[in-house]
Amino acid sequence: MRRSNPRIQRQERQVRSLLRDNRIACPPVPVEIIAQTLGIDVKYEATDDDLSGALIRKPEGVVIGVNSTHHSNRQRFTIAHEIAHFILHKGIKLHVDEDFRVNLRDGSVNIEEIEANAFAAELLMPTEFVERETQRLGRIDQRGVENLARRFQVSSRAMEIRLTNLGLATPL
Repeated sequence: MRRSNPRIQRQERQVRSLLRDNRIACPPVPVEIIAQTLGIDVKYEATDDDLSGALIRKPEGVVIGVNSTHHSNRQRFTIAHEIAHFILHKGIKLHVDEDFRVNLRDGSVNIEEIEANAFAAELLMPTEFVERETQRLGRIDQRGVENLARRFQVSSRAMEIRLTNLGLATPL
């Protein structure tokens, strides 16, 4: 099921371009390599658990900082999320993600975080790849979600949300 939201369509095109330029045709998407081809240096360091990552733009280069204490699936999401900020939000010099909050204390929402999360989901679980893999599997039950999550190197919960958002499964 294709979505008609122009922002989502633009993000899907941007991700398709990244995948094509990097000759990526199947999961798991190597997000660290994509970052490197974009000229971004990825650094890992242990930090507070609620700090997921950061995008730092300096005259000497761009760095994505990743919390080395987080699970590898979470680290992959952090890299994809920061790549999204790099591509979508060019004016930001420093962006720090503390648990990827989209709801602010005053009740408003952070559109940039919503966009970055959606881009990261598309990069880690590209629509075309997910559709192809779900057709191969047939019926999607909890075991299927877990198999897909392993294949894409994401959490089962992230895969479940992605499948639901793409209209390929109902919430389990």
